[in-house]
Amino acid sequence: MRVYEVMDGIKKYRFGIPISTDAIVLEGHEIDNGNLKYLTIESDTDFKLKYRMNEGDQVFGLGENQKGINKRGGVFEAYCSDDPIHTPDKRSLYGAHNFLMIHGIQSFGVFIDYPGRIIFDIGFNNKNELEITIDDNNLDLYIIDGNSVREIVSKFLKIIGKSYVPPKWAFGFQQCRWSYRDEQEVEEVADSFIKYDIPCDSIYLDIDYMDDFKDFTISEERFPDFKSFVRKVKEKGFRLIPIIDAGVKIERDYDIYEEGVRNQYFCVDEDGNSFTAAVWPGRVHFPDFLNKDVRKWFGEKYKLLTDCGIEGFWNDMNEPAIFYTERGLKEAIELVEKSKNENLNIYSFFKLTDAFKELSNNDKDYKSFYHNIDGKFVNHDKVHNIYGYNMTRAAAEGFEQIESNKRFLIFSRASYIGMHRYGGIWTGDNYSWWEHILLNIKMMPSLNMCGFLYSGADTGGFSGDANAQLLIRWTQFSLFTPLFRNHSAMGTRKQEPYAFDIESMDILRETIRLRYALLPYIYSEYMKAARKHDVYFAPLLFEYDDKYSKHVENQLLVGDSLMAAPVYEENAVGRHVWLPEEMLLWKVTNYNERNLEVIDRGHQFIDIDINEIPLFIRKNKMIILGKHANSVEELETLEINVIAFVDSRAAYTYYDDDGITYDFNQGIYSEIVIDIEKVDRDYEINIHNKGNKQVERINFDIVDMSGNITKKSVKVYRAK
Repeated sequence: MRVYEVMDGIKKYRFGIPISTDAIVLEGHEIDNGNLKYLTIESDTDFKLKYRMNEGDQVFGLGENQKGINKRGGVFEAYCSDDPIHTPDKRSLYGAHNFLMIHGIQSFGVFIDYPGRIIFDIGFNNKNELEITIDDNNLDLYIIDGNSVREIVSKFLKIIGKSYVPPKWAFGFQQCRWSYRDEQEVEEVADSFIKYDIPCDSIYLDIDYMDDFKDFTISEERFPDFKSFVRKVKEKGFRLIPIIDAGVKIERDYDIYEEGVRNQYFCVDEDGNSFTAAVWPGRVHFPDFLNKDVRKWFGEKYKLLTDCGIEGFWNDMNEPAIFYTERGLKEAIELVEKSKNENLNIYSFFKLTDAFKELSNNDKDYKSFYHNIDGKFVNHDKVHNIYGYNMTRAAAEGFEQIESNKRFLIFSRASYIGMHRYGGIWTGDNYSWWEHILLNIKMMPSLNMCGFLYSGADTGGFSGDANAQLLIRWTQFSLFTPLFRNHSAMGTRKQEPYAFDIESMDILRETIRLRYALLPYIYSEYMKAARKHDVYFAPLLFEYDDKYSKHVENQLLVGDSLMAAPVYEENAVGRHVWLPEEMLLWKVTNYNERNLEVIDRGHQFIDIDINEIPLFIRKNKMIILGKHANSVEELETLEINVIAFVDSRAAYTYYDDDGITYDFNQGIYSEIVIDIEKVDRDYEINIHNKGNKQVERINFDIVDMSGNITKKSVKVYRAK
């Protein structure tokens, strides 16, 4: 074991010769102290790390996973999995995020930088024992000390590098379905949003836009003049976002396939031949994204679509998902033949059905192909979790070559820590279940702790049929998530906002309008989190140190000023909330109207009708509001509004930039610092404008502890 000082309070312990994942951007220097803090090592058949938990210890992190924000009592597997049935017993989903944090008598963070399979038993088999089992002994282990949970998370975010920043338009509402198959259907969706006056920025193209599901192709039958169509839709106010899948179809004269074979760019089997599996188009090869030459080649292919005016993509099926291989299919068919004339009992019958159920994403298949990493052939099973990460890295590196100072939208299904620098993620193929609204709420801060700020779920649920009530309540939470996308599967009920009754559509329209009005606050808080190694979503315990706040998992802090407490239960007309301090409740039905009430500290039941969105503004904090528009680019901020809840003094820094380039990395951005101080019975407002040349006036609604509202309007002087 070799030990490194990465930064103050962070040590790296290197075991063996790890495969580089590039998850960490700060390596540190080697030191002599070889003592491993907190954890003990057990090495028998597996490499095991153990920690004896105290009774009140909580365990946070692990990013995209089931159960609660506190992971204690669960067992989790880090192995990116294409499993669309997200029931509470599932141990792994699409991402592998190996950072966790123990919070209790002693608080510390743990990151295991290993791209293969890891099992985290967090008090599942022994309620007081944390046991981490790694299927190899070549890994980097990081131990992170800090004075608070937020400090530990911030230190971790510093060593993994700043999070991906999408273009500002990507914070608008986005509409997707598998599939809008042709020009006519896409245009009908666009025209419906315009007809019903519902804001929307993006319409998605799922697999049916392609020619026979082949990457970087377009069906000439369904989209005969794709470039002109992209321009036409953009003129209506929408960007088209196509999907890209990991598997490349095996087809003669298909240039992507031919180039990949000719240059040996695909993963190989044990005999050195291109590994064959099957996904949407049937038999495919998988690009070897762990090879930098392959990443460069594949990343440059996005230009085929950016040249048509495309400015955003979603990468899918990149765990990689496998429907079947020749091996698995052959074995299953042989078992069918053998079973034809058999008297199948309970065991032989289920053995037969399991042979087909286990065709997809089979461990034998993942162990049967190889990567070329810097000239060394490595079994896929050992690096499985960084495959999707490197596909999205390939895209991001390609965009840098295509137009280096332009932000493109890119997000992925599979991921590993480190990919957060290159793109966002969505949480995969969820269901139209009420339980999945709560899962969405709980997952967001865990993802933020692992660096993934640009994230969100398929609002309304991907599989299954959503009723209007579920879609409304889900949308009322998703308005806070940076990625705000409604997505549903083929064969399910249509769930666009206009697909329901008029009353429900009206409620959804007002909810989406609130998102656009709140965008100055949402974007400001996102960018501050990205630039300052912080989270956008936080559990209450990040700010409040009382005995209840540390156990609340259905309320979240959103940026500096807001607390979200969504309704996530069917037919509910309200919900219980815990208020760790007095807060200002704004029940929003129409964001232009102020329905403000001071709510006392404590356990409260809040009535929340189906058309009401509860926004809790924290004490001595404020939120920024603009006016909605039908797209982000149409938003105007010449005049903005502030709602402030002030006991004594409140301050807020409103951040903004051009939303298009990376110039903010060169210090080119604007800030308006707003300071409100209560003086006798009035308020003094000081505004310091640092570079913002757009805002001309700020209108204030200042609420005191008794609920009295003071209205003020202040001219903003131009920055010099």
